[in-house]
Amino acid sequence: MFSCFMNKITLLMFCKDRSNIIASVTNFIANNGGNIVYIDQHVDREQDIFFMRLESEFEKSTFSIDAFKELFKNNLVDQFKITWRMYSSNRKPKMALFVSKYDHCLYDILGRYNSGELFLEIPFILSNHLDLKPIAESFKIPFFHVPVTKETKQEAEQKQLELLTSYDIDFIVLARYMQIVSETLIHKYPNKIINIHHSFLPAFVGAKPYHSAYKRGVKIIGATSHYVTEELDAGPIIEQGVARVSHTHSIEDLIAKGRDLEKIVLANAIKLHTNRKVLVYNNKTIIFS
Repeated sequence: MFSCFMNKITLLMFCKDRSNIIASVTNFIANNGGNIVYIDQHVDREQDIFFMRLESEFEKSTFSIDAFKELFKNNLVDQFKITWRMYSSNRKPKMALFVSKYDHCLYDILGRYNSGELFLEIPFILSNHLDLKPIAESFKIPFFHVPVTKETKQEAEQKQLELLTSYDIDFIVLARYMQIVSETLIHKYPNKIINIHHSFLPAFVGAKPYHSAYKRGVKIIGATSHYVTEELDAGPIIEQGVARVSHTHSIEDLIAKGRDLEKIVLANAIKLHTNRKVLVYNNKTIIFS
């Protein structure tokens, strides 16, 4: 019988599809004292790739995740050529928030954070402007102002990296951060930088996409949250949302609906990421239930 004090792990993995993978992994966990509480898998028939997400529990007094990782690597990884990640479900990941002047996503995230809805820590908020500093202060979260100009871009990037390292950040959320993230940051945090934007791209680019969409008489607006890659706004998609609109809606209505969608979609993307339900393969995501 398992006690209420558990070490819980989440395993995300993929490899070439072949027989006996599930049995080998589940038997390995059982033989090492684990109790599987969740398992889900998917096979991409077109590429012949097997994906799996598994949660299991181990008695606290006898379990070491580092030792278990080593055992898993030595016993199964080489045999099946597995690409994998293993996380302790007891540890809250640390998320840095990057913002500029828009506050709707920031307020939404901090509200969910304060209510305990998000399983994470927010060590700091970083911005290239000072406008949202009072919000950070009201939630008692450290705020760092790092201006970004063409002349100071390298210096700003170095300051960002120093903060991310010193606070031991696991992933970054761009909550309407209106700056292009550097390649250095992207390489240091692969599939660990989450962005949010309207879903009009690439049809309506520029500073006023809702105005352009309004003139075209669009019938659907939406929001997309994705991981950041070097190709702008083309990273693996985590979550999307849509809302229908009509000729009766004003530009202000479109903007308000769009911001509501951005808040919800970004919050859902953060939850999926922190709950370890996302696997990325070839710029495409597998989202487990």
